[in-house]
Amino acid sequence: MVPARCPGPCASLALVLLLGSGVAFCLGQNDTEPIVLEGKCLVVCDSNPSSDGGVTSSLGISVRSAGAKVAFSAVRGTNHEPSDMSNTSMTIYFDQVLVNIGNHFDLKASVFLAPRRGIYSFSFHVVKVYNRQTIQVNLMQNDYPVISAFAGDQDVTREAASNGVLLMVEREDRVSLKLERGTLMGGWKYSTFSGFLVFPL
Repeated sequence: MVPARCPGPCASLALVLLLGSGVAFCLGQNDTEPIVLEGKCLVVCDSNPSSDGGVTSSLGISVRSAGAKVAFSAVRGTNHEPSDMSNTSMTIYFDQVLVNIGNHFDLKASVFLAPRRGIYSFSFHVVKVYNRQTIQVNLMQNDYPVISAFAGDQDVTREAASNGVLLMVEREDRVSLKLERGTLMGGWKYSTFSGFLVFPL
């Protein structure tokens, strides 16, 4: 197959979706209309830069730099009676980091600090152990509760308060978990808190 060129000056990255055999190469500027070539090849050109220096196509396909990758996942690996600090702030603390791409999750404070404005996904799973009290866990964005989850079954030894959400987050916003109701006496082993950047704005 003969390589193809998108109309206009050549100045950008091409996104090529191979639907069959054949190879295509395309460079263009501000050309977002798909071009169908011989050999069942679909080419999409887009040179509009995103806020983080990446390229986003008209099909919603995005190519971003490594600096745009943000993700974390923390876990409670041991049972832990609430400390004085826990009782004062009601923050739910974690003791292990499984993933911390970009190093934006502060394990000691158990707080995520957003490095850039964007849409983020957050989820949590807080397990109460040998505790007959009802607990309410809030996902906090700065000082404001965004979503809550409850666990209140009186007849089980372990029960989890779980929830998840997509949030628009500003740069340097802080996201954490807070125990709004009840206690975590007995510990919260196996609890998790995770989040990642879906796309920057």
